[in-house]
Amino acid sequence: MINSLLSSIQSLITLSPGEIGIVTSLFKERTYKKGDFFLEEGRTCKQVGFVAKGLMRYYINHDGEEKTYAFSQENDYVCNYESFIPQQPSTKVIQALEDCDILVISYDDLQLFYADVHEGERFGRIAIGAVFIQLLKDISSFYTETPELRYERFIKNHADLQQRISQYHIASFVGVKPQSLSRIRKRISMQI
Repeated sequence: MINSLLSSIQSLITLSPGEIGIVTSLFKERTYKKGDFFLEEGRTCKQVGFVAKGLMRYYINHDGEEKTYAFSQENDYVCNYESFIPQQPSTKVIQALEDCDILVISYDDLQLFYADVHEGERFGRIAIGAVFIQLLKDISSFYTETPELRYERFIKNHADLQQRISQYHIASFVGVKPQSLSRIRKRISMQI
């Protein structure tokens, strides 16, 4: 598990042998069963995770309805940065859709990572910047794209997830009801 994490970090910064030891000591292995919560609404996000195996879903409870807004799968990071960075209670939920093996680092240990790894803060800036850009793109798509275009983008960007995620969760991510997603899928298949 740790080798995947080290590869991910080293794709952005260089780690010395000593820094590899620091990273290895700061991240802890955790297992989440399908349905377990990485983060519950109202709780403060205390850790960032690296998904070695499995799939997580991010959602918001809105008027009793779950609205899915993101997924994290193998080699992705999982965190609610809106709660994690200021250490404030979360309005979002992160839940395992499959059994997951995750390497986690606590808020305090991440501060040690930034201090003790030469390019640690640079890594943090690059990683958070990528999350921020993706979030802006996702928000913009809800205002500028039709549900059909959002579904086509989901298929293009997450083709490997179609068999792993229920149609209910895909519909929620696209911003439609499952029945509407069925109609969208039918129209797309007729165009092919």
